[in-house]
Amino acid sequence: MNDVQVQSNLRVAEVDGFEIAVDLYRPDIDNPPAVIYLHGGGWQLGDKKDGADDRLARLASYGIAVVSANYRLAPQGSYPNPIHDVKAVVRWLRAHGAELGVSTDRIGVWGASAGAYLATMVGLTPGDDELEGVVGDDLDQSSRVDAVVHWFGPSDLAANAGRSWIESHLLPPPFENALLGENEVSAPSDTSWNASPLSRVTSLAPPFLIAHGDRDRITLSSQSHALHDALVSTGARSTLLVLGGAGHEGPEFDQHDHLGITAAFLSAHLRG
Repeated sequence: MNDVQVQSNLRVAEVDGFEIAVDLYRPDIDNPPAVIYLHGGGWQLGDKKDGADDRLARLASYGIAVVSANYRLAPQGSYPNPIHDVKAVVRWLRAHGAELGVSTDRIGVWGASAGAYLATMVGLTPGDDELEGVVGDDLDQSSRVDAVVHWFGPSDLAANAGRSWIESHLLPPPFENALLGENEVSAPSDTSWNASPLSRVTSLAPPFLIAHGDRDRITLSSQSHALHDALVSTGARSTLLVLGGAGHEGPEFDQHDHLGITAAFLSAHLRG
């Protein structure tokens, strides 16, 4: 395990009065590969410091630099704005990684819950005119990434937002409503499908590591099964881990064994 140094609040860009910034968790080795981490929170809550000690610094101790980014949250961060923000972080890291002492030959993205959705959309849409955006000063750089780690995120927004009649009266609105800026996402539409990772899967997808708990009641594990199956059916590389007994954001995800698997996957695909 490696010692980890932290640099906080590195400025990436400003958009509509919102400052996109990152915290860098850098292991004490020469030119470690880097993964961008995206927090969860239903596209409405959360911060780049979430999981700083239990997750981010611990992953970095395996020899992977972790760049934890913030992004616009709803209502300012409705689709596709947070995807534009994350792509700006990828381009910024590619342009400035050498200054930070990290290798940017290959870059990974990793997210939990809503962050997993963003990581997946970024991984599946390099060069997409709608989703690329014009955020930041490094527009000459590519937003392509080389590996995606997807932890318990949605892959079909309408299906994940589905509610029974009684649930629609007793439960708060699904998080997907906030992302899409709509009052009702649970009915399939062109908008919800085009914004869903399943609609973006192609054989050109980078390698994926997908992890989900079988006791998740917020985002059902069927969402990750569907994403994995779609990737494999195109010939893309995907590994699916189902964590027995784990709920949404369960502590099982931050255990040594699982973080070790995550670090091994990133090391395999990000080191030259």
